[in-house]
Amino acid sequence: MEPPILVLPLLLVLCRPLPGPRPVIAASASASAPSPSPGAPDTDCPPLGLESLAVVDTQLSASSELRPGLGAQRGRLNIQAGIFEQDYYDGAWCAGDENEQQWLQVDARRMTRFTGVVTQGRSSIWSWHWVTAYKLQFSNDTYRWTTYRNGSTDIIFRGNGDTETPVRTVLPEPVVARYIRINPRAWYPNGTVCLRAEVLGCGLPGVDPYWRPARTSTDPLDFRHHDYQQLREVMRGVRKLCPNITRTYSIGKSYQGLKMYVMEFSDNPGLHELGEPEFRYVAGMHGNEVVGRELLILLMEYLCREYRGGNARILRLVHNTRIHLLPSMNPDGYQMANRLGSELAGWTSGRWTMQGYDLNHNFADLTSILFDADDRPEGRGRTPNHFIPIPAYYRWPNATVAPETWAVINWMKKIPFVLGANLHGGELVVCYPYDQGRDWYVDFQPSPTPDEDVFRWLSLVYASSHRTMAQYDRRICHTENFMQRNNIINGAHWHSMTGSMSDFSYLHTNCFEVTVELSCDKFPHHSQLPGEWEDNREALLLYMEQVHMGIKGVVRDRHGDGIGGATISVDGIDHDVRAAPGGDYWRLLNPGSYRVTVRAQGFAPSTHTCSVGYDHRPNICDFVLSQREAPDG
Repeated sequence: MEPPILVLPLLLVLCRPLPGPRPVIAASASASAPSPSPGAPDTDCPPLGLESLAVVDTQLSASSELRPGLGAQRGRLNIQAGIFEQDYYDGAWCAGDENEQQWLQVDARRMTRFTGVVTQGRSSIWSWHWVTAYKLQFSNDTYRWTTYRNGSTDIIFRGNGDTETPVRTVLPEPVVARYIRINPRAWYPNGTVCLRAEVLGCGLPGVDPYWRPARTSTDPLDFRHHDYQQLREVMRGVRKLCPNITRTYSIGKSYQGLKMYVMEFSDNPGLHELGEPEFRYVAGMHGNEVVGRELLILLMEYLCREYRGGNARILRLVHNTRIHLLPSMNPDGYQMANRLGSELAGWTSGRWTMQGYDLNHNFADLTSILFDADDRPEGRGRTPNHFIPIPAYYRWPNATVAPETWAVINWMKKIPFVLGANLHGGELVVCYPYDQGRDWYVDFQPSPTPDEDVFRWLSLVYASSHRTMAQYDRRICHTENFMQRNNIINGAHWHSMTGSMSDFSYLHTNCFEVTVELSCDKFPHHSQLPGEWEDNREALLLYMEQVHMGIKGVVRDRHGDGIGGATISVDGIDHDVRAAPGGDYWRLLNPGSYRVTVRAQGFAPSTHTCSVGYDHRPNICDFVLSQREAPDG
C-alpha cells in the first residue's frame, strides 16, 4: 500500500534542532502542498546537470546497488540502457535491497538553493521498475540529515506511474544545503527500487575548488528556446538586419499546417550562381531533439552579425557558398515537446510527427534497391549507382509518407545541394552512410558507401572540432564509447535502419550528408545553450567549408552552352554525380589525383586527370564535349 500523499496547506519547519551546520528550510505560513504535476510551471533554478553530465559520477552515491551497471552513476534523468542488460550500462540506479532505508544522493559541491526534483523509472526493454513515492533529505556534511517536513510529519512526495514519463516536484519552499537524498518509500509492486532523476537548484555565492560554473559564450546571441512564433520573429529580425545576404522561404507545411521555414545566406539570395555550391543544415527531424534547432537559430544571428562586422571568414563563406538553414523539419513535434519543457519532455515526446511517423525512417528505401541489384547474378544491370528513381509504390495514395518528408524531397530535387548535415541529439557522435546494412535487420555490420573515405573525413571534421566530443576522457552519454572510434561511426555499424534521409540524399541526389548527434541531452535547459553553442560553433563553420573540397567545373558543348544532367564518373569510385541544369558540377574528393570521365546523351565522353590539393579550395576541372556524329545512312 502506498503511503499517504499530503495535500493540506502546510507550515514547513525543521525537525528537531541539530548541532553544527544544517540545511535551512524557509518557513512560510501560506505554503501550499507539493505539486508533482507534469504541468507545473518552470522553476527559477536550472537543473544541476545529472542529464547533461555537468554533475560527474563522483558526485553521485547511493545506499546500495543491485549490481555495478545499476549503480548511482546511472541514476540520471533520461539515461538509456542498451539492449544488452547485465552490463555496466543499465538504465537507472537500482537499490540492492528492497526497503525504505535506500537512497540516491547528489553532492552539489557547494551550498545550493534546492527547488525541486524530477524523477523517472528505469529504462529497460525487459522489465518495469519505478518508484511511486519518496522522501527528500538534505545535509551540509552527510552526517546530519533533515527530512523535508510538514510540521512534525515527513512529507512523502508522489513519484512515477510508469518507466518513462518524468514527474517534477517543485518544493513549496526551497532548501539551502549541499547534499540532497531521494529516499524511495514505495515502488511498483512487480518491480524493485529503481529511479532516474534530475535535481533543480541554484548555486549560492562562495568559493569551492570543485565547483564548475555553467559554460557561457562571449557571442551576444539570443540564448533561449524559441517556439514557432518566436522562430519566425528571429528570422524576420535577421532578414531586417541583413537584407542583402538573406532570404526566408518555406518548403512546405507540416501535417498541422505549420510552415517549414528555411533561411538562406548568399551574396545573391534566391539565385543559383554558376559554380557556387549549395549547402544545407537540417535540424528538428525529431521534434524533441532541440539542440540543432537552437544552434541553427544562433547560426543565423551569428552569420548576420559577423558579416556586418566584416569577419573575413564569414564574408568568404557567404560570398562563395549558398547556405540553407532548415531549423525545424518537424515543427508539430517540437511544439508538443516544448509544451512539456526541457525536463519533462522525456526521451520520446515530440519525436514523431502528429501522424506518428519517424521522419528518419520515412524516406524512400533506395538502399535496398541498390543492394538487391548488386546481389543479382547478372549484376546491377540497369540500376544506376546514383540518382536512383523513387519507386512507384512510394507515390501510391495509401503510401505512409509524411507531408514533411515530401517537402524535403521536393526541396532536394529543386536545389543542387552538394553537402549537408542532419542535426540530431541524445548522443555525441557523427554517423555517415549507409545507415542501412545489406542485411537491414542486423545491427553492428558496417555498410560503407563507395565514398567511405570522403564520408569519414567529413565526419572527422565535425567530430574533432566539437569541443566536448573531441575530449578523449569525457564520460559516455549512455552505453556506447564512441571515443574508441574517434567519435564517428558508419550508421549501419551502430544500428541498421531503412529509409534514412542520409541514404536517400546520397542515392537520389548529388548531396553527401552525415548525421550529427550533438549532445547527450536532447532538450537541455536554456541555461545550457551558451555551452552548446560554444561546443558546436567552430564545427558548424568548418563543416560548411568542406563543401569546397574536391573538384568542380562546368560541362559545356562546343558552343559554350552548359550541358545539364551530364554524368561525372571517377575511376575506382562506383558512385557518380550529375551536372546541374547550367552544366556546373561539384565532386567531393579527398586530396589525390583522379581520372574523371564525363558523359552526356548525344555527346562523346571526355576524360581528364584532375588533382585535389590540401588547400581547401576546389580544383577547377572543366569539360567540353563534342556531339556524336550521326551514323551514315
